Amino acid sequence: MGFLDRGLEIKTPDQVLLMRQAGLVVGRTLELLRAAVRPGISTAELDAIAEDNIRSSGATPSFLGYHGFPASICASVNDEVVHGIPGSRVLAAGDVISIDCGAIVDGWHGDAALTVAVGEVPEEVTELMAVTEAAMWHGIGAARVGGRVTDISHAVEKHVRGAGSYGILEDYVGHGIGSAMHLPPNVPNVGKPGRGPRLVQGLALAVEPMVTLGGKRTDVLDDDWTVVTTDGSWAAHFENTFVLTDAGTWVLTALDGGEQALATLGVPFGPLGD
Repeated sequence: MGFLDRGLEIKTPDQVLLMRQAGLVVGRTLELLRAAVRPGISTAELDAIAEDNIRSSGATPSFLGYHGFPASICASVNDEVVHGIPGSRVLAAGDVISIDCGAIVDGWHGDAALTVAVGEVPEEVTELMAVTEAAMWHGIGAARVGGRVTDISHAVEKHVRGAGSYGILEDYVGHGIGSAMHLPPNVPNVGKPGRGPRLVQGLALAVEPMVTLGGKRTDVLDDDWTVVTTDGSWAAHFENTFVLTDAGTWVLTALDGGEQALATLGVPFGPLGD
């Protein structure tokens, strides 16, 4: 594992490169799933596609068996926000599905998520997805060496609040990641800047806003996993894993390393031998 600094796992450049390999497996798997989403496909079929691609890439699914979770992806539809269990549910035109995926390469994790429309959806749902994805990038873009974790939180919240009347989940947050899928520190999606642990090179974080068309309150279904909005409003979820390097920001689960999105935010792109 990486060395510890104030209880946080700090990766060496070689360990970051292994995380990049895991991140690429996750990114490619999510793009494969994005292309596979269509009316008539079941969430179990999407899970099978994901597991096959992860394993054929020489990686191991992070989620399968994690605290008993029975699948390789989380597949959350419409008012399901996160942690949906793939199964017999068949997607229909007009649905949205959030897909969360993780992979392990040589003991190092990558974790990312996206939300996909199944055919045509209402404009407000399209806008919800766009706002949530942009909030994720604003959060990542706010991270600087010497800054604080809640600089990320504040940037996420500011973007969402400025875009409209949306609910932002507070009980489910981003997290540190590396030799385990979930590590300190937590990365909330709301908060004042300048708080929490200091951001340093080699600290890998997963930023994952979860945003709804209604309120922030949620319930957990009887399967003890699936998180749904209490008011039945639809939700979106986007996530990427990133690390700060001596050159800038490197998004380990984005196929281009985040270069394009970071450039639009004026954030230095900092790959390590990518």
